[in-house]
Amino acid sequence: MAALLLVAAASGCTAGAPGAVTGSPGAHGLRDRLFPKLGNGGYDVSHYALDLEYDPAAHRLKGVAEITARATQELSAFSLDLAGLKVDGATVEGRKAAVNRAGNELTLRPKRDLRKGETFRTVVRYSGTPARITNADTDQEGWLRAEDGKVSIAVGQPSGSMTWFPGNNHPSDKATYDIKVTVPEGQTALSNGELRNAPTVRAGRVTYDWRMREPMASYLAMLAVGKFEVMRATAPAELDAEEENAVRTVPVYAAAEESMDGPSARLRGRIPEMMEWCVLNFGPYPFSSVGSVVARDGDVGYALETQTKPVYGGMESFESAQLHELAHQWFGNSVSPKTWSDMWLNEGFAEYAEWMYTEDHGGESARKRFEREFAQGANWAFPPSSPPDPSRISDAPVYKRGAMVLHRIRQAVGDEPFLGIVQGWAADHRHGNASTADFTAYVDDATDEDLSDIWKVWLHGDDKPATPAG
Repeated sequence: MAALLLVAAASGCTAGAPGAVTGSPGAHGLRDRLFPKLGNGGYDVSHYALDLEYDPAAHRLKGVAEITARATQELSAFSLDLAGLKVDGATVEGRKAAVNRAGNELTLRPKRDLRKGETFRTVVRYSGTPARITNADTDQEGWLRAEDGKVSIAVGQPSGSMTWFPGNNHPSDKATYDIKVTVPEGQTALSNGELRNAPTVRAGRVTYDWRMREPMASYLAMLAVGKFEVMRATAPAELDAEEENAVRTVPVYAAAEESMDGPSARLRGRIPEMMEWCVLNFGPYPFSSVGSVVARDGDVGYALETQTKPVYGGMESFESAQLHELAHQWFGNSVSPKTWSDMWLNEGFAEYAEWMYTEDHGGESARKRFEREFAQGANWAFPPSSPPDPSRISDAPVYKRGAMVLHRIRQAVGDEPFLGIVQGWAADHRHGNASTADFTAYVDDATDEDLSDIWKVWLHGDDKPATPAG
């Protein structure tokens, strides 16, 4: 396995030597309003290199995580989020680091303090049985192993990624990833991005080497191990503005468990045509590959927009789910939330993408859908910009009323200017993070219309308007 090293870009003195840095520990948790303990302060990760070995029969994971980061303060110690797994050793800048565990916090104390602005590499070696966890809204996440043991799928919204690798587990700290996975021969290991090279077989084990070139929030990392059928194709990623012909394409990796023959498995073949619609409406695709991982009903109980390869549990309405998760690649994955309170920027956009797609393909108009959702009391339980607690981040106001906010903008500015706002927002914040305040400021700058009532009533307001016109 590759070692996990944190290499300093600037040389430093050992603690106690003349000119030594006097640092302080980075914060435990980023004090996110909804998930205050997730993430950690004092550093910013630029790259994760994960080298993993998984034995499905024993349900045992062995890993080496190499984390490249930059100190954002003078650091005497820093923490990573890691749940359950045993730490077998850690180094910072190639030297053994002191290790302390307290719940899901892994605190490392390097041999010397780290200077503010210094780039360093940390290596953590770990092993054990990766676990599933139940999040605040009772969904299962983390390492989801099927009852028959034939497949394991790791997903992480909002916190489950810490069950299979240590990291700064908050969407505000995005990084690139290399994920190398070794499994028994005959098994397939799927992860984000593209294969760096062909799988290699040695002594009855096969290694898959995946690379996610563009920045990714930790909750969007995924891993699937089992027997999968993988469909390969290409999909349009950018269109000629005049001819609407593809001027750039990306590879498609569309996987389904081998035993599946339902509509969700068959609809994988529609990714290229759905991508064409998305690119036409949202602008150039922000990543270098696209795909899907379709699981049996019960192995994963929902769909999730894991970056470049959304994961789908067995579901009947797969077409709308597939469009929803593809839209997330622009809204949520490329433009990621600054905090978990900004989730409506993910889900409102993806939900409204479904309304637009249905309208464009001869179904219910977005206006009719807006009026139907306006009548639903559940959509008015709280403002989409302010989920009251962690258990509510996937509730109706975040999705449905979030989409209603976008429809009200469309009504106010007109169809073409609205598409310009959507595409401009995705382009201006590509591969970054954005807040609700960033969005309202962007839209206000992009139009001469006064949208203050939309923000006050539809986005932030507690009370339902008397009519859909507000």
